[in-house]
Amino acid sequence: MKLAFIGLGVMGYPMAGHLQRAGHQVTVYNRTASKAEQWATEHGGAFATTPAEAARGAEIIFSCVGNDDDLRSVILGDEGAFASMASGAVLVDHTTASAEVARELAGLAAEQGLGFLDAPVSGGQAGAENGVLSIMVGGEQAVFDRCEPVLQAYGKSIKLLGEAGSGQLAKMVNQICIAGLVQGLAEGVHFAKQAGLDGKALFDVIQHGAAGSWQMVNRHETMLDNQFEFGFAVDWMRKDLRIALDEARNNGAQLPVTALVDQFYAEIQKMGGNRWDTSSLVARLERED
Repeated sequence: MKLAFIGLGVMGYPMAGHLQRAGHQVTVYNRTASKAEQWATEHGGAFATTPAEAARGAEIIFSCVGNDDDLRSVILGDEGAFASMASGAVLVDHTTASAEVARELAGLAAEQGLGFLDAPVSGGQAGAENGVLSIMVGGEQAVFDRCEPVLQAYGKSIKLLGEAGSGQLAKMVNQICIAGLVQGLAEGVHFAKQAGLDGKALFDVIQHGAAGSWQMVNRHETMLDNQFEFGFAVDWMRKDLRIALDEARNNGAQLPVTALVDQFYAEIQKMGGNRWDTSSLVARLERED
């Protein structure tokens, strides 16, 4: 298929690569043009200078940018993707954004005879590079059925969860769960150190029991070694948690732990850890006030 991919960050860059390797004809756009050129050189696809140029003639256009405003900037307007998408084309948005913007874009797409799926992902940079992401999708069944085989290029678990906006709501649940898990793991790592335990031996045992999680398996060693210059940045996690907390105020959900962990991440930012991995919560417990 002729595809377009807009946004070549740590997630989008390898995701677009998987589509090209699957045999599709991919044109990419990135705000920093040199990155799009680099991708085209590396993967053999094409690059465009505007989102509209990338989307022209494409059957499915994928986007993966930073937030609601970034998403609107590449989709709407004279140079946005919607300006050149042909009737029947589909926009699949992988951005972690609000359910509100997903519903907004779904409505605008319908007015133009376009398809739309909000499809945020989970699995981190490693999941994107290895093509094993979880993809939470909102939208119409027929549009999903058309896009699912293409999403399998980098999706291990792909599920349609309801109407437009449902994918973003599901991603909020994902981030809510992660926030509590990482805080619990941070406290466990801190306790183990204070107790004089061999942390690596300890977590090698308990990661296979009831306390085990992706976070424990993939982050306990770097947490024990105070290494945080990698992974999913605290700034991005706070953006995601703010979206979830805003939605909770609208739907009446009670998120006391999420709100508390969000404030802990604010403390990490004050420590200069804006770009540290989310597992840096342990650094807050070990700082010297």
